[in-house]
Amino acid sequence: MSTIFADHISSDQLHLLHSLDTPVKIQAFLDQIPYSAENANRCPVSVLRDEVAHCLDGALFAAAALRQLGHPPRVIDLLPEPGRDDDHVLAIYMRNGHYGAIAKSNFVGLRFREPVYRSLRELVMSYFEMYFNTRGTKSLLSYSRPVNLARFDCRAWMTSEDDLDYIGDYLGTILHTPVLGRADRRRLSPADPEVVRACFLGSKESGLFKPR
Repeated sequence: MSTIFADHISSDQLHLLHSLDTPVKIQAFLDQIPYSAENANRCPVSVLRDEVAHCLDGALFAAAALRQLGHPPRVIDLLPEPGRDDDHVLAIYMRNGHYGAIAKSNFVGLRFREPVYRSLRELVMSYFEMYFNTRGTKSLLSYSRPVNLARFDCRAWMTSEDDLDYIGDYLGTILHTPVLGRADRRRLSPADPEVVRACFLGSKESGLFKPR
């Protein structure tokens, strides 16, 4: 796989990619680059070159980087209640039969997870309390099954300069599993205001979802 990247990036960028030899280092790279508020989606090569990413960009980059380490390039989609928040995409991996995740987010609570979760639902629910909008409304509704991005290799998703809307569109069409019932959602308490303030520290204002 490195040879695919080598044809599209500089030797310095290839060296950087090779240095991301653990999930923690992949996450650290995503954390230190700016958050993108653009609508356009970047492929992993463009993220490495431009050093900027939003949620989907970051998940695709992390999946490609995990692929370099021998993991299948898999992502899942977290879906909020309509009109309350943005969806969120995670690159997932497994170690010793347990799930972990890497993510780029404008919000500190929705990023890395250690591979300690015994099921996909356990992993997803670790995001539940931190998945709230700028008003503190907890908004996580459902999650998708894992999608192996190798299904898009024929479209060169790791290196193509074409917009990758088709991946986001696909994630939006597949079945999502609810995390709780409608009655339980109505009983949810708002997030603690101090936690809300802390978690949005350093966020890029133009990239924040503004609920109606």
